[in-house]
Amino acid sequence: MKVRRVAVISFAVLFLLLGIAFVTTSRAGYETAAYKVEKKEGSFEVRKYSPHKVVSTSVGTRNGGFGTLFRYISGENKDKQKIAMTTPVFMPASGEGKPQEMQFVVPADVAESGAPVPTSSNVKIKTMPGGRYAVLRFSGQLNAKLQKKKLDQLRAKLREKGLKPTGSPIFAGYDPPWTPGPFRRNEVLFRLAN
Repeated sequence: MKVRRVAVISFAVLFLLLGIAFVTTSRAGYETAAYKVEKKEGSFEVRKYSPHKVVSTSVGTRNGGFGTLFRYISGENKDKQKIAMTTPVFMPASGEGKPQEMQFVVPADVAESGAPVPTSSNVKIKTMPGGRYAVLRFSGQLNAKLQKKKLDQLRAKLREKGLKPTGSPIFAGYDPPWTPGPFRRNEVLFRLAN
């Protein structure tokens, strides 16, 4: 019995260490949309974002939009320019929290020189507005149930803090799709009116 318990604990520790190593290396090296944290309370933050360029597509396209955007950054654009992957993948949603778009952040150096024109009519170049955003960070495999739960929690936190959101929520994912749920970094954001 004792040997079995030691084996289970050893396996759990090994799984945890491998998970941490995987997540650390899978996110390492990716440029992330820059922000400054103004306030932090557990998994809740208020951040200040500068405007930044994104490439966007509808989630109604093939692969939920990921494949469409990945082809764009892989050189399927008028300049045939390859663009580095960035984090997070933003997913602006409807007021009810259903993602409507998928957006990749354009790396700062590419945005500065001008993002290449898409060859697909499904890909648009947009600017995500800067400003203050309320953010709730969470782990797990994104699905409609988890998104609704976290969106409800963020709305409750905003009411508690007397903060007024503007527009619709935005979900954000930082990890490759194969990352196990407990190790994933997800967020739901609202731009703040005040």
